[in-house]
Amino acid sequence: MKRVDVAIVGAGITGVLTARELCARTPTRSIVVVESGDLAGGASRRSAGLHFPRGATPRARAFASYSHDYYAQLLADHPSWPLFQLDVSVVAGAARAPVLSERYLDHARLVRGGDPHPLVNLPADSAVWQGTGCHYADVPALTRLLAGQLRDRVELREGVAVIGLSPDREGCTLRLSTGGTIRAGRVVLAPGPWLHTGPWKDMVAPLGARVKKIVALHIDQRPVAGDPVLVFDDEDAFLLPMVQRGYWLFSYTCQEWDVSPDTVSASLSSRNVAEARDLLRRYAPHLRATATSGRVFCDAYSPQGAPLVEPLDPAGRVVFAGAASGSGYRFAPATAAAVADLLTP
Repeated sequence: MKRVDVAIVGAGITGVLTARELCARTPTRSIVVVESGDLAGGASRRSAGLHFPRGATPRARAFASYSHDYYAQLLADHPSWPLFQLDVSVVAGAARAPVLSERYLDHARLVRGGDPHPLVNLPADSAVWQGTGCHYADVPALTRLLAGQLRDRVELREGVAVIGLSPDREGCTLRLSTGGTIRAGRVVLAPGPWLHTGPWKDMVAPLGARVKKIVALHIDQRPVAGDPVLVFDDEDAFLLPMVQRGYWLFSYTCQEWDVSPDTVSASLSSRNVAEARDLLRRYAPHLRATATSGRVFCDAYSPQGAPLVEPLDPAGRVVFAGAASGSGYRFAPATAAAVADLLTP
């Protein structure tokens, strides 16, 4: 039986950044990260990787602010890493100015006015706000770079599923698909959308998190350097200029709930395409015909719309970290810090 101070279940961006944060705070702490598939192979692999300084609730705004500073420092320390800064152009109903002022952080420097981007057909009842402070990342590549830095300090086990989880007052025993066991003082669950499919599902159920399908279409039109992310705030949708990949990514809010990451189709449905094109009809009708491909997956959503960081057992030996409501990358640094606050004396 292997014994460690902390076992982290899940090697997406949240799990890896949690390991990084725990190492930074207590370098002598022994840590193992257990991943049932490939490193960054789940929701992180499909993530748009968009960060913008916005939050619908005080907790979400606090998390977004922390993460903004974290990623800015990460890029300053590693300027060649795949984080790409860009401005933002927000399209919203003209009467929503007070809402935008509350939701967007000072980092955004949001100012009303200016011309809409050439791709946007501005509806008569809408206005444009210009801002900055955004970036997007190649999330799986970034996660692998971060994990590479940790390999001298953290044991990373890929392709190993946790099939049993038994907490007690002194720690927690994890049974592995490989036949081994791990005895950990604390366990951090960062399973992404797999929160209802592992041996922890009964422990997680009281949190009330649900899993929703996420859909983004690839717009076959090449963006150029300097293009901003175009946010359609009323619909919680955006057009992201993925210059390095040569297309725009159109993400909209799909309303297919209670899906499973093990069964949700990775292919676009005709319904998905129709929903996306319907939104494009309002803002960028000339792009509808170019929306012919895309990506599909799912993510866990909390009832509050901000990540959950919660002990799951009476002794606090198991901590859940996730349900970031489609913003796992954006909130990951702050989620990791919140976990470390619980685990660090």
